[in-house]
Amino acid sequence: MEENQNRKTLQVKRVYDPPSNDDGIRVLVDRLWPRGLTKATAAVDLWLKDIAPSVTLRRWFNHDPSPSRWSEFTHRYYEELDNKTASIAALAGAVRQGKVTLLFGARDPDHNNAVALFSYLNRVMD
Repeated sequence: MEENQNRKTLQVKRVYDPPSNDDGIRVLVDRLWPRGLTKATAAVDLWLKDIAPSVTLRRWFNHDPSPSRWSEFTHRYYEELDNKTASIAALAGAVRQGKVTLLFGARDPDHNNAVALFSYLNRVMD
């Protein structure tokens, strides 16, 4: 599948943003449930805790958006994702079927595991 096609069917969105009819399947990709958000309000269709970064990696990253830390985080996270073939295959299959929105709870919209996962999926689905 071409990356342009993936970008049409795969998107990233903060879980605190209101759900949209354009979201398709809403997949929470954080290990922890977002604070202060009910399951009804979040409108999460699937919660893939196991695809989130390990606790050790999440703590190491500590939401540090510096270029060197972000680069190292994505590298380490990609290595973890390489070992989660069943979860990646299921998620890629969902993307091939239709629209999928990866949901995250972090405040930073550019430096979080959902953004890294989006890039990883685009890379492995090409």
